[in-house]
Order: sequence, then structure tokens, then C-alpha cells
Amino acid sequence: MSNGGERPVAVIGAGIAGLAAAWELRRRGVENLRVFEAAPRPGGVIQSEARNGFRFEGGPDSFLTAKTSATELCRAVGLGDALVACAAAQPRSWILHRQRLEPLPEGWQFLAAARAGPVLRTRLLSWPAKLHLAREFAAPAAVTTGDASVADSVRARFGAEVLDTLVTPLLAGVYGGDPEALSFAATLPRFAELAAKGSIGRALWRQARRSRNGSQTPQPLFVTLQDGMESLPRALAAALGAERLRCGAAVTAVRPLPGGGYELRLSDGVQAAAAAVIFAAPARVGVALLRELDGELAAALGAIPYASAATVHLAYSSAPALPSGFGFLAPRREGRRLLAATFVHQKFPHRAPPGGALLRFFYGGALDPEAVALDDSELAMLASEEARGILGVGAAPDWVHIHRWPQAMPQYTVGHAERLARIAARQARHPGLALAGAAYRGIGVPDAIASGQAAAQLVTGAP
Repeated sequence: MSNGGERPVAVIGAGIAGLAAAWELRRRGVENLRVFEAAPRPGGVIQSEARNGFRFEGGPDSFLTAKTSATELCRAVGLGDALVACAAAQPRSWILHRQRLEPLPEGWQFLAAARAGPVLRTRLLSWPAKLHLAREFAAPAAVTTGDASVADSVRARFGAEVLDTLVTPLLAGVYGGDPEALSFAATLPRFAELAAKGSIGRALWRQARRSRNGSQTPQPLFVTLQDGMESLPRALAAALGAERLRCGAAVTAVRPLPGGGYELRLSDGVQAAAAAVIFAAPARVGVALLRELDGELAAALGAIPYASAATVHLAYSSAPALPSGFGFLAPRREGRRLLAATFVHQKFPHRAPPGGALLRFFYGGALDPEAVALDDSELAMLASEEARGILGVGAAPDWVHIHRWPQAMPQYTVGHAERLARIAARQARHPGLALAGAAYRGIGVPDAIASGQAAAQLVTGAP
């Protein structure tokens, strides 16, 4: 498809979803396109910074290999040789339990275990909780009677102790969410599908057994980029060129044009016509931006809630003694504001100089929105105190690096599928309009990339 002499295709938002959409448009032959980004730089929450031999990631520090869209896009833009796997020797993670770190059972997959032995040996769960897990192996297929929360679904299948000790901190660390509010089917669709067929634990055990019996070399769970995650949006932006990407240009309204197409109104008063529009900004931005186009669509986008987060990096030129592994999770019942911590230099050794250490602490989420409002000194002190109290790190960090992300984490709360259905119904009334981003069907980098690619496919009308 080529629209060189016609109105351009407009992409609103140069986060990874919008940039992936623009790349896909060009791959499909669309050269006449414009990407508008309100911020002064592309990439959205993906931000990397190097200082004193350390590399700080403000947003996601890696992406899953099981979903291939991110690795494939990296290779397509010439970053294949820059892909770096997480350290293979220290995959262990920990859970703060009774003020001590206990290892997450090997083979544990969010809700259940793929291996029985580590669960039987763990000190994280009581014997009644372990028996509850064992009984789940005989669970019948779930009967769908409406959207249920993660908490209700997990309590029914695995018990309250598994929910509080393992599932809630895992949800907080990944989604920043409240299990009482999050939709089981929307947030954990893979497990919802398994539950619809019978036992989740039995299905995970069978999958693990097939994997162990297979001849293929296991793939690393996570990969990143040698010079930082921001290498990907930078490469995509460079491929687009300055003539197609306009940063510092906030779109304030979209309205239909007589005879088809759309008019975009920018914050500087400029108006731009477009043949089609891919809305790749956060859904909450669409409340004002799309109101003139379709008030019901704007309201449906506004019904998707967001949570805020803050990350605190503590950098040490001389590494303190730490447990092995990649980090730990902190259940709320432990009485700490910390959600999770990553031992960055043990997960990706190249992100700290030789002999140094880099710790990353996570705060905020749906259950502690006030944490993001703490000033830098308060956050730095809080992280340092928790490093000392949990890890025994008495030395002060040499550098502290803080990122805040207000209203940055979409929450797939109960009723999310209904909201998506309303959004799709309204979107269908506007030919040439597509939506992309983390607010809809997946929050990870590969999901965002896939959503941008799907949006490009929709507006070009090509398979």
C-alpha cells in the first residue's frame, strides 16, 4: 500500500506501541505517515541512562522471550546482535516471609507449581496450604458465570494462603495491581484458559514434563539490549526519520472530516488532516482527545483505571553481600511499602561496573498510590532502610536514581472484557481508526508491540 500523494496516516503516541505501528505501516508500504508525541522524546516509559558505569532502566528492564514480537522487531531494526540474555546461573527469586527471605519454589508459575518437590519442601506455605494445592490437581473444569477477580478465583482453587503469600506479591510486582479488583480472565488469560479445562497445576506439570523430555535447548526467560532498552525506540525513531516523527507535539483533539478522514488539532494550534489514525497514547488520554470524535468511546477509554509507580535505584561501587538470584517480592502483610526489588547486576551483569552492585526497588501500585508523591529524599531513605532491614546492606549507596510514573500502569479490573467490547463497538463506527497500547490486551513490551502491529494491519486493510 502506498499513500504518498494522499493524506498521511497519523499515529498518536511514540511509545513502543506507536513506534511499532509506524514501523509496521512502512513495512506495508505506507511512506506518508506522521507520528505525534507530546513528550520531548520517543519511547514512553522505556528510558535508559548510563552513569558511572551503571545503566539505569526507568521502565521495563527486559522482555519475555516466550512472546516473540519484541525479539523479532529488535532483529528487524538491526539490534539482533545487541540482545542479551539474563544470567543463567542465578534464576532464583525470593519472597519476604516473616521478615526473612525464603526462596520461591522452583517451577512456580504465578498461581501454581510445575514441580511438586520444591512446593513440598518450601517454608512459605503451611501443610494445609500444600494439601489445598494438591487437591487442585483433581479440580474440574471451571464453570464461567461472569467475570471474577483474581482473588476470588485463586481462593476458590488454591486457598487464601497461596493468594496472600505468593500470588498477591507476584501481581503487585508485575502489574502493580490489587487482586481483589483485577479480572482473572483479563489479567491472567493463560491460567483462565487452563482453568476452563480442569486443573491448572496438572496442566503446568504436564507442560514442564514435556519440556524436560524435549531435545531443544531451553531459551532464556528474559532478554534485554546491551546498551539499554531505550535502544529499541531510538532505532525505530531513527528509521522513521525527523520528517515523520514530531516530538513535543501534543494532539488535543481528533474530529471527523466531511467525506472521510480525520482532523487532528495540536496544542500549538496547528491542524493536520489524516487518512487514518492510530491512537497509541494511554487510554486515559483518549478521554479528552477523542471526546469530540465519539463521546461514548472516550468514556469507555476513561473507564480503564491506571495505577502509579516509582522505582529507586541504589548503586554501589563496591558490591555488598546479597542472596543469589534476581531479587525478591514483599507481600503487604510484611508491613513494608516495598513491592519488589531486583538485584540488577545479578540479573544482567553488564549493567554495573566490575565489583559494583545495582539494586532496583519498586513502590506504589494500586494499593499504595501515595508512595509516588514522596519526594526524592524520602524515597531514597525508604529504599536504603529496606535494603538494610531486609538485605543487611549497611553501606550507603554511592548513587541514587529515581523514576516516577504517575498513572502509567493500566489495570485490567473486573469488567475489562465488557469495556473492551464497548470500545470495539464504538471504534468500528469510525473507519480508519485503530487503538494500540498496554491498556487493552497485555501490558508487556511484546504485547504493546503486537498491538501496534495489529493496529497498522487494521488501518491498511491488509492481512
